[in-house]
Amino acid sequence: MTIKGETIWVTGASTGLGRELALRLAEAGNIVIASARNLSALQALAQGVSNIHILEFDVSQSAQVADIKASLEQRYTCIDRVIVNAGTCEYFDVNKPDWRMMQRVAKVNYIGAVNTIEAAWNLLLAAPKPHIVGVGSQAVAAPFPRTQAYGASKAALHYFLESMRVDLQLLNVDVTILKPGFVDTPLTKRNDFSMPFLWSPEKAVAKMLVAIERRRRCYAFPLPLSLMLWFGRTFPRVWLRLMRPSVVADADDH
Repeated sequence: MTIKGETIWVTGASTGLGRELALRLAEAGNIVIASARNLSALQALAQGVSNIHILEFDVSQSAQVADIKASLEQRYTCIDRVIVNAGTCEYFDVNKPDWRMMQRVAKVNYIGAVNTIEAAWNLLLAAPKPHIVGVGSQAVAAPFPRTQAYGASKAALHYFLESMRVDLQLLNVDVTILKPGFVDTPLTKRNDFSMPFLWSPEKAVAKMLVAIERRRRCYAFPLPLSLMLWFGRTFPRVWLRLMRPSVVADADDH
């Protein structure tokens, strides 16, 4: 890996993909700013690793942005890359709809990304070759049951970053969107359904780091899942039947 000697901010670094990214980038000789809400998990991550700097930050809280921005600008002269990884997932139940779920999930997955980039903005622009990396999801490619909140928030993130890429050409800032499939993390362990082509965090991060290193515009993996979702987009009527929930509640339950 040629990513060395950089200052890189990774959000959602306490567990899963974010934690693995922080460790791998630190091992390569970078200064890694690892942030998350869980301070004790961040402290455990950084224990014995001098080039992992922890930063407690709830990305969903816009009120924290000014303080986080000030803290970063006091400590660093630039941030070479921001890896917007913090995310959450909740599943919608049409029989007992929780409409506030859409806001909760979007505040982390979409608004959280905006808050992160806002906090890093000045330091990013001060870097020689700035790079914004967003961890999206293959879920945006075709509709899945119960993923209204998660899929919509990741679609918003995807469009936001795509549009930012257009404008940031003027400032020579690269934007990469990573779209993983199912990865074995604490978040996916809560899932109560089959997850095809499930990867380990180590395998997923190895692929992600190659895409980050090459500053790819967009990278979706694994390929078999991408092909399955291509089928869903190309044949929407068939996909709708395949995705039909196996249990349908009686009318009396509504």
